[in-house]
Amino acid sequence: MKIVTLSPEQFDKFASNHRYRNYYQSSAYGNVMVKFGYNIHYLGIVSDTNKLIGATLIIYKEIFMSNKIAYAPRGILFNYEDEEQVKEMTKQLKKLLGKQGFMLLRMDPYIPETIRDQDGNTINFNNQASDIIKNLKKAGFSYKGKTKFFETEKPRWEALVLLNRDDREIFAKFDKRTRNKIRKATAHGVQVYRDSDRDLNALYHFIKKKTPNPPAFYKELCRNFKKNIEIYYAVLSTEVFTINSRRILEQEQIKNDQLNALIQDMTLDRKERNNFLNQKMESDKLLNQYKNNIVVATDLLKQHPQGIKIAAALVITYDNGAYVFVDGVNDEYSSLNANYLLKWYMIQDYNNRGFKYLNLNAVVGEFEEENKYSGLNEMKLGFNTTITEYLGEFDIILNNFSYNLYKSFGKDK
Repeated sequence: MKIVTLSPEQFDKFASNHRYRNYYQSSAYGNVMVKFGYNIHYLGIVSDTNKLIGATLIIYKEIFMSNKIAYAPRGILFNYEDEEQVKEMTKQLKKLLGKQGFMLLRMDPYIPETIRDQDGNTINFNNQASDIIKNLKKAGFSYKGKTKFFETEKPRWEALVLLNRDDREIFAKFDKRTRNKIRKATAHGVQVYRDSDRDLNALYHFIKKKTPNPPAFYKELCRNFKKNIEIYYAVLSTEVFTINSRRILEQEQIKNDQLNALIQDMTLDRKERNNFLNQKMESDKLLNQYKNNIVVATDLLKQHPQGIKIAAALVITYDNGAYVFVDGVNDEYSSLNANYLLKWYMIQDYNNRGFKYLNLNAVVGEFEEENKYSGLNEMKLGFNTTITEYLGEFDIILNNFSYNLYKSFGKDK
């Protein structure tokens, strides 16, 4: 076995046909990383019979005393079930990368370990997973373990909406709160569309608080992934929002008047009167909220008569799936639930175009105890998502002295 350098074309040809293929392991992603200060290698793993049996994109920077950490994002593309081949591959990679001044190789293969339902219950388990982990450990890799949160370079847990079903069937399986939020967003006048112009300016406004990447990064994504990048916007129709806000206020005012009349009924017993009083207090709160909505809506209509963008998502289509790379919402309008309608629109769009799933990106692997990411899970799991738990992250030290010195400065996780 030997390691060879591949051209981008050779690499893409192999990678796009591999069972663990993914968009991170592509020359398109490599090109983006080069634009942002990374160096890249396309490495091929060749058998003794001169057959290409594995490949990976490696990205790296010089980070410490001219030493480098090699990272294979969602790689290496290889047959991990064969213990001897894993050992030999590791040996050859260590030899090559060690000579080139790398102190560590990190990878997180795109291999599912467990498929779970939205409650975290196991649906399917990869019977090869334990053997793959064992083979990598025997070859010298250390395993970061079954992490639950964001301890790794790429998410270990992702939420997928399975498609290829009738839209009505998909919607019916959503959590009740999710369905109600989608309906409310529609009632408020939120509308969603796929932006054929792929305007990135508004998108970045919504995501800049949650991403370390500059606007130019997303321009490079569009330039390199080309037609495989799609951008969706949720737009608030200020005219519809104003009309519906007035209608909702009128309906609540009628309800409030009826409750007020019921409270005056002297034939009611104490329990009934208290029940109506509680309903009246809740209705009073809603009236104040709806009156405020009208003030906001009227002002918005004056400022933005054509509507205003309030949420967005950038999606990468790859193979038979669609992947939400990043999304965001204008916090000022979070109560309108535009992010829920945005996802529902994308689900319908990709379903009708024949995709098999929409990957909503990261969730965490804690389904019972409350944590700071519970809101993230609640939002995504409400779409009746199937959870993919991947194997996780593996490291192998290539230069003990350099890496231990690097760690002593607190540089690595």
